[in-house]
Amino acid sequence: MIADLVTTGPSTDKPSCKAMPSSVIVHSPHGRWKVCVLGLHLSTNTLMITVFSLSPNFYDKVCPQALPTIKRVVEVAVHKEHHMGASLLHLHFHDCFVNGCDGSLLLDSTYFETEKIARGNFISVRGLEVVNQIKGGVDRVCECPIVSCDDILAMAAQDSVVAVIFNTLVRLGRRDSTRAWKYLANSTLPSISMDLPQLISNFKNQGLNKRDLVALSDGHTIGFSQCVIFRNRIYNATDIDLAFSKERRATCPRTGGNTNLTPFDLTLARFDTTYSKNPDAFWVDFGKSMIRMGNIKPLTGKQGQIRVNCRKMNK
Repeated sequence: MIADLVTTGPSTDKPSCKAMPSSVIVHSPHGRWKVCVLGLHLSTNTLMITVFSLSPNFYDKVCPQALPTIKRVVEVAVHKEHHMGASLLHLHFHDCFVNGCDGSLLLDSTYFETEKIARGNFISVRGLEVVNQIKGGVDRVCECPIVSCDDILAMAAQDSVVAVIFNTLVRLGRRDSTRAWKYLANSTLPSISMDLPQLISNFKNQGLNKRDLVALSDGHTIGFSQCVIFRNRIYNATDIDLAFSKERRATCPRTGGNTNLTPFDLTLARFDTTYSKNPDAFWVDFGKSMIRMGNIKPLTGKQGQIRVNCRKMNK
């Protein structure tokens, strides 16, 4: 039986563990939880959430401590490792670009191959342990698994690098997928080899425009990159600042050192405000683009599930 969450109250209600007529005890790495079970007899007014009803207030009534808990765990992680914020933003981006925002990136391999080993992920995906810590924390304060792993990704991205920049809040209410798509990750994630027209086309395929491409690209002004990613450019490109390429070569030799880390930008732990001539307008665009990206094909209503363990499907 698959443990699941659904609302059988009026359409104005939020999903709640207490709203269900039956439950089942489920074991997870974070303890034993009484999880709501999808019943056989659902009322005709079962809440069906769509992308248009995703809301930053989704968990306010059902578990008001959920979002503060996510924020606390993220703050501790970023304080411990400053570029963790970039890693959490990266997770959200790479999850949403593969069949929509559904937490599929977090799944380990079972009868499918995990997206973690796709070409655009296998050397760059990190911060998964922070997601697991958040999941354990919110399940404890909510007293049951009611916050989806995908909403955790969205909130972690906001709390780690976004909330300090703009006031737009991430919409919540997504559910988790029951499989991953490595083959889609290999074909849909933006590649370092793409030129501008290819990147524009790649974003267009996700329902995003040129303005979104420019805004979201600013996420690459924080965090680190591995030598293997940029080696060819610093040694062979002719349209690169010579002083910059010389500095990068100091930690990225022609051979070897593939995993050596170098900051994407001089502003390692904060966004580079020189990226735009009008920073105030830029942050507004960045906030809107984050919301648009977070709205890519979310699973809602009775679609998917709320995973008890973000790395595995419910059993």
